[in-house]
Amino acid sequence: MTAPLILASASPFRRELLARLRLTFSVEPADIDETAQPDEAPTDLVARLAREKAETVYTRRPGAAVIGSDQVADLDGLVLGKPGSREQAIAQLRQQAGRTVIFRTGLCLLAPDTTPQTAVINVETRFRALDDAEITRYVDLEAVTATAGSIKAEGLGISLVEHIRSDDPTALIGLPLITLCRMLRAAGYSPGADPTAIA
Repeated sequence: MTAPLILASASPFRRELLARLRLTFSVEPADIDETAQPDEAPTDLVARLAREKAETVYTRRPGAAVIGSDQVADLDGLVLGKPGSREQAIAQLRQQAGRTVIFRTGLCLLAPDTTPQTAVINVETRFRALDDAEITRYVDLEAVTATAGSIKAEGLGISLVEHIRSDDPTALIGLPLITLCRMLRAAGYSPGADPTAIA
């Protein structure tokens, strides 16, 4: 019998993505400090935060398997996290307009009697040239203050980009399902094995 599965995230988007796999799971946010360390590279930052989120909940729930994930937008080495305000979201989108941004998503799975699994998945996102009117309209229509890089690709944000390139495209929404499925299978889980799980 596999251990209970826990998603260490308060994100409704990660919860919706994980539900696609038709596995029974619960949600328990980790509530960690997400501040970057001095000179910490974006890849190292998301890997560390995903691991710390998983470890925080794993410590509280011995015997469970825990999924941790975190995401930042990487603009030529500059980390763009959650904007936190309308004004900062507008500023982020002005920075990204006409440029290529790498959205980096860290993923960690901790499960009993298995080796910890971690990965960082990158999504190359090319933004169109955007004027202030378009940026303001988008920010007023989409709740983006808690979204890395101020883009919701699952919503109107898709209209802001020229192309998206990745081996694991759901990473852009916050949970790379192709990689996660591989990790889950290695830990003894079978996506789709619980037909009663709500998608």
